[in-house]
Amino acid sequence: MNIKEEMDNCTNLLAACRNEMGKRIIGQREMIDGLFAALIAGGHILLEGVPGLAKTLAVKSLAHITGLDFKRIQFTPDLLPADLTGTLILNQASGNFAVRRGPVFGNVILADEINRAPAKVQSALLEAMEEKQVTIGEKSFPLPDPFFVLATENPIEHEGTYKLPEAELDRFLMKLLIVYPAPVEELEIIKNSEKPAAPLSPILNAEALASLRKTAESIHIDEEITKYIVSIVTATRPAANVSRTEGIYRYVSFGASPRASIALYKCSRIYAMFQGRQFVSPEDVKQAAFPVLRHRIVLSYEAEAEGMDTDAVISRILNHIPVP
Repeated sequence: MNIKEEMDNCTNLLAACRNEMGKRIIGQREMIDGLFAALIAGGHILLEGVPGLAKTLAVKSLAHITGLDFKRIQFTPDLLPADLTGTLILNQASGNFAVRRGPVFGNVILADEINRAPAKVQSALLEAMEEKQVTIGEKSFPLPDPFFVLATENPIEHEGTYKLPEAELDRFLMKLLIVYPAPVEELEIIKNSEKPAAPLSPILNAEALASLRKTAESIHIDEEITKYIVSIVTATRPAANVSRTEGIYRYVSFGASPRASIALYKCSRIYAMFQGRQFVSPEDVKQAAFPVLRHRIVLSYEAEAEGMDTDAVISRILNHIPVP
């Protein structure tokens, strides 16, 4: 099979996945593409949106389409690390300790309202996300492959929540913003609410996912495009010799790490594959820049005072960096 045939097969497979998701999710194209992009890249997703925008339904639907093992964990202030990872149980008969594995041992993990859990639980999840393993007692246990965390958070309610550490935020490949549906989409949502949930087929199995990953890795990315990616990420970092009031830097306290450059490099290839192209264009980089960078830029107090958000800062950076 030549490269064009592989690309056509991947494009048809992705179209089938989108259509399957569309049986339950109306609109939300950016979210759907972001979910599949992270799955192909092997990264984790942070979903932010107000209640009722189908975040949980989207994650469940993705698990159905992939046929992977799905676990949901509701994060609360009284959650303990053992509730997430598991614990040691004393066997009364033998007098030995046995391992009882927690819900994190799954393929697709929905961490619902992740910012409601305290620091110890966040640390346990951080090990799982980064190392693909958890430590119970004195032993470490590998997590299933693939392992995919989709965390949700509510942007408008902060009572009883804990701010996610920057180190944990950096482990998320993307942050997707879930927006309100358009009126015509909401009308369709209301009509569909009276019908039974449409059954979904597991069309994206392990073999198909491996094929998508292989094709994404084969997509050509020019050296100039790679330099463009580095320029964008570097521009998020206020330089020591740049005045804090100059340009966008007065709005930024801390910029993105090299992990962001790697994520943008991977995701740009995948967005090119979504378009059925065998090469990465600057538009692919721009499209991937928002979900990849928006949770990795720490804004200054001046930005908050002027109502600037990270997407506005990213837009200014993209307008400032010359396009190759």
